[in-house]
Parts: sequence; structure tokens; C-alpha cells
Amino acid sequence: MKVKGFKGTRWQYDKKVISILTKYGVTQKNGLVCLAGFMRIISPEFVKKYKNRIINIHPALLPAFPGLDSQKQALEYGAKYSGCTVHFVDSGMDTGPVIIQAIVKVKENDTVESLSKKILKEEHRIYPEAVNLFARKKIKVTKRKTVIS
Repeated sequence: MKVKGFKGTRWQYDKKVISILTKYGVTQKNGLVCLAGFMRIISPEFVKKYKNRIINIHPALLPAFPGLDSQKQALEYGAKYSGCTVHFVDSGMDTGPVIIQAIVKVKENDTVESLSKKILKEEHRIYPEAVNLFARKKIKVTKRKTVIS
């Protein structure tokens, strides 16, 4: 599979990213890979190399509304609440173990833009919180579940 803007396969791209991460000391046992706005699926090899060391933020309360256009999905569904989720990345799309979530109320007059703005505010709050928990070794993953100590 080709990666847009990169002449090579997804795995070749991921190998290049791995070499850069390694250069900066991110290994299977050390460091954290933080994704935000990274709109592509990472290769299974990359995920395996950094298992439970890759986090992402998603503008929905996973497992609801994975993938693209989550705010639009929530509005079309008639959700009363939405929010955001920081989760570990696995080989699926927005399916990794949940670390932390934040809830926002969906109002009758919300638009994709207004809901996105409310969610973004919470994303800016919980993403650093999740990174801090990871750095302080406060997150334990057992199968699909995380426990915060």
C-alpha cells in the first residue's frame, strides 16, 4: 500500500519513522509515540514494535464513532453526549485500549463546528494528562483494559 507523498510502501515509511524514533531514544522499552491528527493506519509491524507505547486522541467516546467525521456521526446519530478519547494504538482503527475520556454535552443547536470546538478544548486538557500518566508509569494495560494507579 502506498503512503500519500511518500514513494514506497506503508512498511517502508514506518521503517523510516522507526529509524528517526530510534535516533531520539524511543525504543520498545523506552519512550512514547504520540499521535495527533495522524490520519493513517500504522503497519502491524510498527504497532508490534511499540506495543502500548503509541497513543492517539480521537474526537469521540470510543468505541462509538470511530474513523473519520466523528462529530458529524454523533450529530447524525442524535447522541446526547460526545467527547474525546486518548487510547493506545493497536492494529485496528481506533480500537486500542482506552486510557482517558472526556465528555461534552451535545446541544440541540450544535453544528459539526461547534461540537468540534467543545471537543477540541477537552482534547487539549486530557492528552497532556494521559502523557503525564504514562511518564509517571501510572498506566497498566491488561488485555484490552487500562488501570490508572
